[in-house]
Amino acid sequence: MKFQVTSTRLFNQLQAVSRVIGSKNSLPILEDILFQLEGNKLSLTASDGETTIRTSMEVDEAEGSGLVAFGAKILIETFKQFPEVPLTFVIDEQNFGMTISSLNGEYSVVGVNGAEYPQVPFEAEADSHAFTMSSALLLDAISKTVSCTADDELRPVMNGIFFDLTPEKATLVATDAHRLVRYSNSSIHVDEPASFILPKKPANLLKNVLAKDENEVNIRFGARNVLFNFASTEIICRLIDGRYPNYNAVIPQNNTNIMTIDRATLLSACKRVAVFANAGTALIRLALAENSVTVSSQDIDFSTSAEEKLVCSYSGTPMAIGFKAPFLNELLGTIESDEVMLKLADPARAGLLLPAENKEGEELLMLLMPMLLND
Repeated sequence: MKFQVTSTRLFNQLQAVSRVIGSKNSLPILEDILFQLEGNKLSLTASDGETTIRTSMEVDEAEGSGLVAFGAKILIETFKQFPEVPLTFVIDEQNFGMTISSLNGEYSVVGVNGAEYPQVPFEAEADSHAFTMSSALLLDAISKTVSCTADDELRPVMNGIFFDLTPEKATLVATDAHRLVRYSNSSIHVDEPASFILPKKPANLLKNVLAKDENEVNIRFGARNVLFNFASTEIICRLIDGRYPNYNAVIPQNNTNIMTIDRATLLSACKRVAVFANAGTALIRLALAENSVTVSSQDIDFSTSAEEKLVCSYSGTPMAIGFKAPFLNELLGTIESDEVMLKLADPARAGLLLPAENKEGEELLMLLMPMLLND
């Protein structure tokens, strides 16, 4: 088995698939990357037993075919040091040894029989569903939601992104009980209502490998797993089994106190003020009054405090409300519009953070639970 490819192309593909490999694997072979050569097409596969990513590329001077798995760490560490040069690979299918030749040297590594590599094939169930969306749109939707997924062993359904699909629109939801993000887009349709919960790890994997372009991503899912197919990449993962909470029921409908403010101004002020907050609570205080909001924090233990007064548009009852600074800053950083709206009912109830203007066909809503103020 023999082929030739440039170091940079191979390194980029190896780096992409290796992200799925876990630090603790149930099988030693899952620390490897599977090489499969068919004609002049080289496929690279990596898996953690729950999620599998496969990508393919064209190679030159290909001879033979076969399946061999090699350690991911040694390959990535080696190719990371190469400039862009052509490399020749010769694999012995009897002892699974691989010789890599460059202009200046030769490297040898021993692999294992690729037939032993566990596969997680997509199970084509009779009740499976399929839909498509652009790579850029899926990347945007995952980027806005994945950070709000939980790490809850008792409620595993909270540890992923909920895809709620109807003929009218697609809605992605994530929550950790302190924050909730609901992203809807009316350009995505399915023939009949369906839903699934995508785990956090493959969601982050998609976030890293999806391109910001209009190429289509074909998505097919059943009761147990989901398949994402785009460009020369395929990702298959097991879904989280369970019933997702009724997210619409927790979104307040009567938050009539509304502040509108420049997003970048509020975000930069919150970041500065958060430096002076108590390290344990990370609490920042927003005091809202007519045409102004005062952002403040303090750490009594170290006698530090900070306060900034910003111009805003506010209609409602003057009030002060507290939020956890990292949560508020992360949500503000996710929104893309120039201005944001903060809708409040009272200091003890959840606040809603929304872009002042949504993109066409898109709706973004973020919920943030308040923190108790002592004063």
